[in-house]
Amino acid sequence: MARQELLDAVVDHVRAHGIVDTTLRQLAEAVGTSHRMLLYHFDSREGLLAAVVERIEADERAAHARIIAGATSVEDALRRVWKRLRAPQRAGEERLFFELSALAAQRRSGTDALRASYVAPWLDLIDAPGARAQLRVDVAVLRGLLLDLLVTGDRAGVDAAFEAWLAQRLAALSPSPPPTPPPAAR
Repeated sequence: MARQELLDAVVDHVRAHGIVDTTLRQLAEAVGTSHRMLLYHFDSREGLLAAVVERIEADERAAHARIIAGATSVEDALRRVWKRLRAPQRAGEERLFFELSALAAQRRSGTDALRASYVAPWLDLIDAPGARAQLRVDVAVLRGLLLDLLVTGDRAGVDAAFEAWLAQRLAALSPSPPPTPPPAAR
Protein backbone atom coordinates (compact mmCIF):
# COMPACT_ATOMS: atom_id res chain seq x y z
CA MET A 1 0.00 0.00 0.00
CA ALA A 2 1.09 3.55 -0.68
CA ARG A 3 1.58 6.04 2.16
CA GLN A 4 -1.75 7.80 1.54
CA GLU A 5 -3.70 4.52 1.48
CA LEU A 6 -2.04 3.40 4.70
CA LEU A 7 -2.81 6.71 6.37
CA ASP A 8 -6.45 6.54 5.23
CA ALA A 9 -6.78 3.03 6.64
CA VAL A 10 -5.13 3.92 9.95
CA VAL A 11 -7.28 7.05 10.33
CA ASP A 12 -10.42 5.00 9.71
CA HIS A 13 -9.26 2.40 12.23
CA VAL A 14 -8.39 4.99 14.89
CA ARG A 15 -11.72 6.76 14.43
CA ALA A 16 -13.55 3.48 14.90
CA HIS A 17 -11.46 1.91 17.67
CA GLY A 18 -9.28 4.55 19.32
CA ILE A 19 -5.56 4.13 19.91
CA VAL A 20 -5.03 3.52 23.62
CA ASP A 21 -2.31 0.89 24.14
CA THR A 22 -2.31 -0.13 20.47
CA THR A 23 1.10 -1.18 19.25
CA LEU A 24 2.45 -0.48 15.80
CA ARG A 25 2.19 -4.20 15.01
CA GLN A 26 -1.48 -4.23 16.07
CA LEU A 27 -2.20 -1.17 13.92
CA ALA A 28 -0.45 -2.77 10.97
CA GLU A 29 -2.41 -5.98 11.38
CA ALA A 30 -5.70 -4.06 11.70
CA VAL A 31 -5.13 -2.27 8.38
CA GLY A 32 -3.67 -5.22 6.49
CA THR A 33 0.00 -4.33 6.29
CA SER A 34 3.22 -4.93 8.21
CA HIS A 35 4.75 -2.80 10.92
CA ARG A 36 7.81 -2.45 8.65
CA MET A 37 5.70 -0.70 5.99
CA LEU A 38 4.32 1.68 8.61
CA LEU A 39 7.87 2.44 9.78
CA TYR A 40 9.02 2.89 6.20
CA HIS A 41 6.33 5.49 5.52
CA PHE A 42 6.08 7.18 8.95
CA ASP A 43 9.46 6.56 10.69
CA SER A 44 7.96 5.69 14.10
CA ARG A 45 4.72 5.04 15.96
CA GLU A 46 4.74 8.70 17.02
CA GLY A 47 5.26 9.77 13.41
CA LEU A 48 2.30 7.68 12.28
CA LEU A 49 0.10 8.99 15.08
CA ALA A 50 1.17 12.55 14.33
CA ALA A 51 0.15 12.03 10.69
CA VAL A 52 -3.19 10.66 11.91
CA VAL A 53 -3.75 13.69 14.13
CA GLU A 54 -2.72 16.05 11.31
CA ARG A 55 -5.34 14.42 9.06
CA ILE A 56 -8.02 14.51 11.73
CA GLU A 57 -7.18 18.16 12.50
CA ALA A 58 -7.38 19.05 8.80
CA ASP A 59 -10.77 17.34 8.64
CA GLU A 60 -11.82 19.27 11.76
CA ARG A 61 -10.73 22.61 10.32
CA ALA A 62 -12.72 21.86 7.16
CA ALA A 63 -15.79 20.91 9.24
CA HIS A 64 -15.42 24.03 11.38
CA ALA A 65 -15.02 26.20 8.28
CA ARG A 66 -18.32 24.77 6.99
CA ILE A 67 -19.94 25.46 10.36
CA ILE A 68 -18.66 29.04 10.38
CA ALA A 69 -19.81 29.61 6.79
CA GLY A 70 -23.30 28.29 7.57
CA ALA A 71 -23.69 29.91 10.98
CA THR A 72 -26.16 32.70 11.53
CA SER A 73 -24.09 34.30 14.30
CA VAL A 74 -20.97 33.88 16.42
CA GLU A 75 -23.13 32.22 19.07
CA ASP A 76 -24.58 29.78 16.55
CA ALA A 77 -21.11 28.91 15.24
CA LEU A 78 -19.62 28.37 18.70
CA ARG A 79 -22.56 26.26 19.88
CA ARG A 80 -22.40 24.09 16.77
CA VAL A 81 -18.62 23.67 17.08
CA TRP A 82 -18.92 22.71 20.76
CA LYS A 83 -21.72 20.23 20.02
CA ARG A 84 -19.49 18.59 17.41
CA LEU A 85 -16.41 18.50 19.65
CA ARG A 86 -18.20 17.06 22.69
CA ALA A 87 -20.01 14.28 20.84
CA PRO A 88 -19.33 11.01 22.68
CA GLN A 89 -18.39 9.15 19.49
CA ARG A 90 -15.49 11.58 19.00
CA ALA A 91 -13.85 10.83 22.37
CA GLY A 92 -11.26 8.47 20.86
CA GLU A 93 -10.09 11.09 18.36
CA GLU A 94 -9.97 13.75 21.04
CA ARG A 95 -7.95 11.55 23.42
CA LEU A 96 -5.51 10.84 20.59
CA PHE A 97 -5.17 14.58 19.94
CA PHE A 98 -4.23 15.28 23.55
CA GLU A 99 -1.92 12.26 23.75
CA LEU A 100 -0.04 13.44 20.66
CA SER A 101 -0.08 17.04 21.89
CA ALA A 102 1.81 15.89 24.97
CA LEU A 103 4.36 14.09 22.79
CA ALA A 104 4.69 17.19 20.57
CA ALA A 105 5.29 19.35 23.66
CA GLN A 106 8.19 17.01 24.49
CA ARG A 107 9.54 17.42 20.93
CA ARG A 108 9.23 13.68 20.33
CA SER A 109 10.19 12.15 17.02
CA GLY A 110 7.63 12.52 14.27
CA THR A 111 5.70 15.38 15.85
CA ASP A 112 7.23 18.35 13.99
CA ALA A 113 4.29 18.65 11.59
CA LEU A 114 1.80 18.49 14.45
CA ARG A 115 3.58 21.33 16.24
CA ALA A 116 3.51 23.37 13.03
CA SER A 117 -0.22 22.79 12.56
CA TYR A 118 -1.24 23.00 16.22
CA VAL A 119 -2.53 26.59 16.15
CA ALA A 120 -1.58 28.53 13.02
CA PRO A 121 -3.99 26.88 10.53
CA TRP A 122 -6.89 27.40 12.93
CA LEU A 123 -6.18 31.14 12.93
CA ASP A 124 -6.82 31.26 9.20
CA LEU A 125 -10.44 30.15 9.58
CA ILE A 126 -11.65 33.71 9.98
CA ASP A 127 -10.18 36.56 8.02
CA ALA A 128 -11.11 39.70 9.89
CA PRO A 129 -9.03 42.46 11.45
CA GLY A 130 -8.16 41.58 15.02
CA ALA A 131 -9.84 38.16 14.78
CA ARG A 132 -6.67 36.04 15.09
CA ALA A 133 -6.06 36.75 18.78
CA GLN A 134 -9.69 36.09 19.70
CA LEU A 135 -9.77 32.95 17.59
CA ARG A 136 -6.67 31.70 19.39
CA VAL A 137 -8.44 32.27 22.71
CA ASP A 138 -11.52 30.46 21.40
CA VAL A 139 -9.44 27.46 20.28
CA ALA A 140 -7.64 27.35 23.64
CA VAL A 141 -10.86 27.57 25.66
CA LEU A 142 -12.61 24.88 23.63
CA ARG A 143 -9.58 22.59 23.86
CA GLY A 144 -9.36 23.20 27.61
CA LEU A 145 -13.05 22.40 28.10
CA LEU A 146 -12.69 19.33 25.94
CA LEU A 147 -9.71 18.11 27.97
CA ASP A 148 -11.71 18.73 31.15
CA LEU A 149 -14.57 16.62 29.74
CA LEU A 150 -12.24 13.79 28.72
CA VAL A 151 -10.47 13.71 32.09
CA THR A 152 -13.44 14.23 34.42
CA GLY A 153 -16.36 12.93 32.40
CA ASP A 154 -18.40 15.73 33.98
CA ARG A 155 -20.49 16.60 30.93
CA ALA A 156 -22.95 18.79 32.88
CA GLY A 157 -20.17 20.74 34.60
CA VAL A 158 -18.22 21.25 31.39
CA ASP A 159 -21.34 22.28 29.49
CA ALA A 160 -22.11 24.82 32.25
CA ALA A 161 -18.56 26.16 31.94
CA PHE A 162 -19.02 26.41 28.16
CA GLU A 163 -22.23 28.40 28.67
CA ALA A 164 -20.48 30.74 31.15
CA TRP A 165 -17.60 31.30 28.72
CA LEU A 166 -19.99 31.78 25.81
CA ALA A 167 -21.94 34.42 27.74
CA GLN A 168 -18.68 36.29 28.44
CA ARG A 169 -17.59 35.90 24.82
CA LEU A 170 -20.89 37.24 23.50
CA ALA A 171 -20.97 40.09 26.02
CA ALA A 172 -17.57 41.19 24.72
CA LEU A 173 -19.07 41.40 21.22
CA SER A 174 -21.96 43.62 22.31
CA PRO A 175 -21.34 47.31 21.99
CA SER A 176 -21.14 49.09 25.30
CA PRO A 177 -23.89 51.55 26.03
CA PRO A 178 -22.79 55.15 25.75
CA PRO A 179 -21.53 56.59 29.02
CA THR A 180 -24.04 58.45 31.11
CA PRO A 181 -23.31 62.16 30.90
CA PRO A 182 -22.42 63.82 34.19
CA PRO A 183 -25.21 65.77 35.82
CA ALA A 184 -25.45 69.36 34.67
CA ALA A 185 -23.84 71.90 36.94
CA ARG A 186 -26.19 74.33 38.68
